[in-house]
Amino acid sequence: MPPEVNAISQNQRLRVAICVFLALLFDGFELGLMPVASLSVTKSLAGGQPSAALLADWFAWYTASLMLGAALGGMVFGWMGDRYGRVRAFACSILFYSVFAGMGGLVSSLYQMLLLRFMVGLGVGGVWPNGISLASEFWPGISRPLLSGVLGSAINVGILFLSQIARLQPITPDSWRWLFGWCALPAALGIIVIFILPESPIWLAARWQETPSPTDKKHTVFFPQKLRRVLLLAIVIGSVPLVGAWAASKWMIPWADSVAGSANPGYKATTQGWWALGASMGGFVGALVAGRLGAARSFGLFGILSTLTTSGLFLLTRPLTPLFLPVVFIQGLVSTMFFGWLPLYLPQLFPTSVRATGSGISFNMGRFITAFGVLASSLLVRAFSGNIAAIGAAAGLIYSLALPTSFLYARMQKEIESHQKS
Repeated sequence: MPPEVNAISQNQRLRVAICVFLALLFDGFELGLMPVASLSVTKSLAGGQPSAALLADWFAWYTASLMLGAALGGMVFGWMGDRYGRVRAFACSILFYSVFAGMGGLVSSLYQMLLLRFMVGLGVGGVWPNGISLASEFWPGISRPLLSGVLGSAINVGILFLSQIARLQPITPDSWRWLFGWCALPAALGIIVIFILPESPIWLAARWQETPSPTDKKHTVFFPQKLRRVLLLAIVIGSVPLVGAWAASKWMIPWADSVAGSANPGYKATTQGWWALGASMGGFVGALVAGRLGAARSFGLFGILSTLTTSGLFLLTRPLTPLFLPVVFIQGLVSTMFFGWLPLYLPQLFPTSVRATGSGISFNMGRFITAFGVLASSLLVRAFSGNIAAIGAAAGLIYSLALPTSFLYARMQKEIESHQKS
């Protein structure tokens, strides 16, 4: 007999919500690590006095390596979540990013760190599709916008947590390995998840009813052909906020570090803290606004606001000036509203049988694009003699793509709804 979908207790819902929130929080810890530590790590491992161009190159390579790993991890672990169960893939993802991040404190070369950032990315990418799929299947109905807001803020709460640690104990070329030791601690959460989280009854019911034909298996490795148009739309939806965040927004940290210099080593952490404070609110606010305005209108609105605030940050302010940190806060709040939208609407684009796979591909395909975008930004930094502000302002225009994407979403609304019912 198929499992009972409605037999979900409040205790089970709370366990899922808490574990997913913590996993995403530590996910944010991993994502925020290298923007605040990359210059110190590179100076320590490269030796001598590396040039500003070399430091920018390695920041880009660390980011690209993490993003490529996350893109691949999101697809592979997302597929595992649909095939073998959400909880197993979710726990494995947490263990991956924890163990390999902790090993970063033992490296002796830049290339070892680069490889480990890729391995960390595999786990980082796998957490989101499986965690969000679990949450959406355990928390249907009216409570979802509120929960989506909480989960949408979790990653940035983790970045805020990291920035406060770095502010209290500044990261320098002589003192940075201790931070990677902190990153190994979430492995305990991965073990706990295996023992305390129930598998999604909705996923179990879908697996019970699943009777794929030989033709489906032959022509569909990861994804049904009838959902390809929806998947392409979802890839664009997932890419806009991710590419914007990493190819534009995250350059504010090394920009602040380069301007403040060794005379004020804690300023980069202060900058990240102000951004993360705004970002920790942005996901929550974004989910509530999206729940009220609807998917298409809210996505377009977030794109317009993010374009204006990001370009304004790099063109109208400068680190160490009075206006800089308040604008960083505003940009963090506005640009992360997307991340409250994504848990609310992205998983619902796909039926249960491919929900984690679809979410993983669409959310993490943006990380492939991000990896190449960051590398391109690094080349532009070299071409423009280290003018990070100009690169950040230009890259901020990526957010404007959200407006035509919102119109496309509205046009495909009926097709999306028909697949959700299938």
